Amino acid sequence: MSDPMNVLAPEHRRLRIGDAWRDAASGATFAVEDPATGKTIAEVADADVVDGLAALDAASTAMAEWAATPPRKRSELLTATYRALTERSEEVARLITLEMGKPLAEARGEVAYGAEFFRWFAEEAVRVEGRYSIAPSGGYRILTVPKPVGPCVFVTPWNFPLAMGARKIAPALAAGCTTITKPAGQTPLTMLFLARIMEEVGVPPGVVNVVTTKRSGEVVSALLADGRTRKLSFTGSTEVGRVLLRQAADNVLRTSMELGGNAALIVCADADLDVALDGAMVAKMRNIGESCIAANRIYVEEPVREEFSARFAERMGALSMGHGLDDGVNVGALIDEASVTKIDELVADAVDRGARVLVGGERPDGPGHFYPPTVLVDVPDDARMLKAEIFGPVAPIISFTSDDEVMAKANDTEHGLAGYVFTRDLQRALRFAEGLDTGMLGINRGLISDPSAPFGGVKQSGIGKEGSHEGILEYLDLTYVAIDLPGPARCSGRPACAPAPPGRPTLPTPSRSRR
Repeated sequence: MSDPMNVLAPEHRRLRIGDAWRDAASGATFAVEDPATGKTIAEVADADVVDGLAALDAASTAMAEWAATPPRKRSELLTATYRALTERSEEVARLITLEMGKPLAEARGEVAYGAEFFRWFAEEAVRVEGRYSIAPSGGYRILTVPKPVGPCVFVTPWNFPLAMGARKIAPALAAGCTTITKPAGQTPLTMLFLARIMEEVGVPPGVVNVVTTKRSGEVVSALLADGRTRKLSFTGSTEVGRVLLRQAADNVLRTSMELGGNAALIVCADADLDVALDGAMVAKMRNIGESCIAANRIYVEEPVREEFSARFAERMGALSMGHGLDDGVNVGALIDEASVTKIDELVADAVDRGARVLVGGERPDGPGHFYPPTVLVDVPDDARMLKAEIFGPVAPIISFTSDDEVMAKANDTEHGLAGYVFTRDLQRALRFAEGLDTGMLGINRGLISDPSAPFGGVKQSGIGKEGSHEGILEYLDLTYVAIDLPGPARCSGRPACAPAPPGRPTLPTPSRSRR
């Protein structure tokens, strides 16, 4: 097994600020661990407030020139980033697995997904449009001019260390904004590698800054308190999101918040069970269940509950657990010991309240932060795991007998990020689509993430959308210009407005009866 750390030289484990890779002002560093072994794999710079503000200096200095860069040029740089990530996908994937723990096949999928944001927004960069129209009252014209918001601060999570940064950086650069990214302390290496790639393809200094730190609260707070910051985008827990929203309010920042989830996956009795099982495995076990859109609660209609539960448990029990870089591994390590302890406590709580374990449910001995794929049935409504975000390979199954019942249970949460429904009845599917309080819904499909689709939730799962055409709008302000131009619109007298010369054929006026 080759060493994935060979792709990230020691000089690229520093802060990326402006045109330089630099040590933290204090000289401090912190360790990054392999969650499958608990061993340190790298030391990276541990920034403080001085470093964070230096990054904001660089982003602010670069802002005017980057905003004035022709959209086609910005597009070409994003396309070059996409190509570089694609060409080096195996290196990036191995680095993701090493610092985050997911199996290598999952990491490869993340690289493809993350790279696609750069390709998508390279196409969007040249399609930012305003409009020109006649005011309804006449007498003047309405012009709308989209402009980049300004320097952006991004706080990204550890579960998708490339894709979550790409989903923010790509639209920001396409819109003409500069960026400061603070990656999660557990997984900073992938974002540093992305910054190196973007430097190599020619993204100008100061446009993409990366600040790694274990002192996230104080560094991010200082950035949000500085009037030069104009946008915050955060992906993480609802609890931290609430804190950041309060801080962002002081300077009335534009915000995009992709927060916690508690997705319900509903299997109706009329569903194709093979399709439902395939979809449930993807929705539950993608990224080892460490995903905000993971199926957190699985509701199965009573007539098929027993068969679905048995077949689902069989599939979960057949998965192979181990180091993500090893061949044949389906389930890698969880991110840290706290995650394993939380999941173990949620399973114990459900069992204490009457749930039965069909497979898994026993925490293995170390080393590494592992928990086996687990399926529980007869999970009562008061089990903590039905309210908490499990964020791991544990699937509680609950039966239901009517659509109204399951709809009420699915909506009984403060979250509203994603949901899944499996049914062959189109009308039933549409009733769920209209009745479920979610920002995203998969019908007969367990994978819904796509750079060309708007990703985001409702209720306390977030604000705004990422990806799709809507994603670039999050990084644009709109200036309305009223232009005085009295009188109705009329021909300017140019040749194009002149009547046809004598003898020149003209198109006949169609009869009203024609179709």
